[in-house]
Amino acid sequence: MTDDQLIQASREGDEQAFKELIRRYESRVASTVIGMLGNCTEAEDVGQETFIRFYNNLKNFRGDASVGTYLTRIAINLSLNELKRRKRKSLIFFRKLSDDDFDIPDENSNTGFDDNKELVQQAIQKLEPKFRSVLVLRLMDGYSTAETAEILKLPIGTVLSRLARAQEKLKHILSPYLGDLK
Repeated sequence: MTDDQLIQASREGDEQAFKELIRRYESRVASTVIGMLGNCTEAEDVGQETFIRFYNNLKNFRGDASVGTYLTRIAINLSLNELKRRKRKSLIFFRKLSDDDFDIPDENSNTGFDDNKELVQQAIQKLEPKFRSVLVLRLMDGYSTAETAEILKLPIGTVLSRLARAQEKLKHILSPYLGDLK
């Protein structure tokens, strides 16, 4: 069945059709949410909430965007909300970290990182949400610049500029661990 057929069947109460939509898109949603929040309990909650919101709004889904793009937009918005919630909570309980105050361990220490993927994920978590969202969508989820602009409701030029700045910030964070990247 096509996505459109599955959506129509879901609207008519077919639970199996909705389960198939979840199966098709759960890895994409998980990738986006984990890219934004890290691999944590909140990421799992946001992933589930993404599909709950999608289900509750099936009647309003017009099909202007693909199901994958629509779900990614929901996942990004919920992730950004979670990041705002975290920031409010941290402002209440913890001192605010400066841009240069990163918790990535010294490159000569026994870091406990199994591989560079975990190190990169830690570095991505240090980016501001506006840079992180562009980086996750473009480089991790593989969306085109135009698709990223559509999902984030930003001009293409803004996406390109944020992507370049995100890459520079990551380069700065990771350069002690990966050698000279210039």
